[in-house]
Amino acid sequence: MQIVLARPRGFCAGVTRAIEIVERALAIHGAPVYVFHEIVHNGHVVGDLERQGAIFVDDIAAIPRGAVTLFSAHGVAADVEREARQRDLEVIDATCPLVAKVHLHVQRFVRQGLPVVLIGHVGHDEVVGTVGKVREIVHVVGSIADVEQLQIPAGTAIAYVTQTTLSVDDTRDIIAALARRYPGLQGPELDDICYATHNRQQAVKQIAGDVDLMLVVGAANSSNSHRLQEVAAHCGCAAHLVDDAAAIDPSWLAGARRVGVTAGASAPEYLVDGVISRLRELGASSEIEVGNLVENVTFRLPAAVLRRNVRRAPEQQSLAQQPAYAGLL
Repeated sequence: MQIVLARPRGFCAGVTRAIEIVERALAIHGAPVYVFHEIVHNGHVVGDLERQGAIFVDDIAAIPRGAVTLFSAHGVAADVEREARQRDLEVIDATCPLVAKVHLHVQRFVRQGLPVVLIGHVGHDEVVGTVGKVREIVHVVGSIADVEQLQIPAGTAIAYVTQTTLSVDDTRDIIAALARRYPGLQGPELDDICYATHNRQQAVKQIAGDVDLMLVVGAANSSNSHRLQEVAAHCGCAAHLVDDAAAIDPSWLAGARRVGVTAGASAPEYLVDGVISRLRELGASSEIEVGNLVENVTFRLPAAVLRRNVRRAPEQQSLAQQPAYAGLL
């Protein structure tokens, strides 16, 4: 059995930035620092940061007044920002710049007086934050069927934005359905789909036709990881989402000669290493890496974590910069 590794995979620039922000905040202010929601959707990353002194909460009211508080990479609604100010929290915003760009699109369309449709998954942290950036109603659709149920008269001039972690193919179909019902539809085409989401989906498509099974390393609440699983399945490949090596069912490998492995944008590479080790225990004898795209995107850190020098002892190496992640960005 051969392991076929998709490239690129794993951490994206927004995730690397968000983790670095938490670690720098801890180095500057000391533990604890508070994080509203999971900084990224991966329990292993959250656990690693908790061990360094981060405390994750889902309610701003649970944070002591005046405490150092970070907003997650998914962004937050305006009412969360207001509540944080009322509690005098020292806020450091780790919202991914690509998510922040979507927020700006929504605000611009609202100023133009256009009804806004958000293509995304109801209840996802990013969608909640985006919808909550404006006082006006933002209509959320996740399928072509949802488009047909919109309570906006056909032919109305409207605009749309998209969640950053969607399937490019599914999103294109939903945009087409919107355009049929609302001629003159305005929007950013597919530009709001994150570059890393797109790249990882393309890498899966590149190998899905040549493997018997695809394992996607990622958390159950990771939207972009689910989309990778769906992309592989749409290519006719059996695909499973696994949180880590322990989630692999040996029965999946029966008769498999080639097993594809990829990872969502919030999954650390050490989890991929664990999956490779487990597959070797289960009979894999070799591995190859397919894909020649090298991502070199980086995002500037916020001023709040650049204002002091951050020095770490050698044993306090940044999670985002561990050797296991080398070459991902």
